[in-house]
Amino acid sequence: MAKKKSKKGTSSSTIALNKRARFEYSIEDKYEAGLSLQGWEVKALRLGKVNLAEAYVYVRDGQAYMSGCTIQPLNTASTHVIADPTRIRKLLLNRRELDRLAGLVERQGYSIVPMAMYWKKSFVKLEIGLGKGKKAHDKRDDVKDREWQVEKGRVMKHKQR
Repeated sequence: MAKKKSKKGTSSSTIALNKRARFEYSIEDKYEAGLSLQGWEVKALRLGKVNLAEAYVYVRDGQAYMSGCTIQPLNTASTHVIADPTRIRKLLLNRRELDRLAGLVERQGYSIVPMAMYWKKSFVKLEIGLGKGKKAHDKRDDVKDREWQVEKGRVMKHKQR
């Protein structure tokens, strides 16, 4: 019998996560957006050379753009292309989604935050969250709840012995 071939390097499809986003913002809605990338950026993404921590999304002239995302170029990438690691990248969203995001950001004070970057088949997708900034006391409550969950897990583990 023939064995099934297993994929080499079956790693997660996640390229980068923005862990600070959930701490800084209360996320109410999520969207999936495509990214308009250049060839050298895709090569760098395959090696995970991306940082979403300082990135933000804004809507201008009916289009969504991501700024502040750093993609480090490879030394072996193309030599005839001048690589700008922090260039502004266009997001690909439906008109209905763009109109809704623009309206909520302008009228109700929401922010659009990049949450994660991942592969979907051969395309790079960006998960963006629509949220409001948290106050300092909300952040303290989140830390308190997280510490309580850890302590509760320790107590339950110790009790089972």
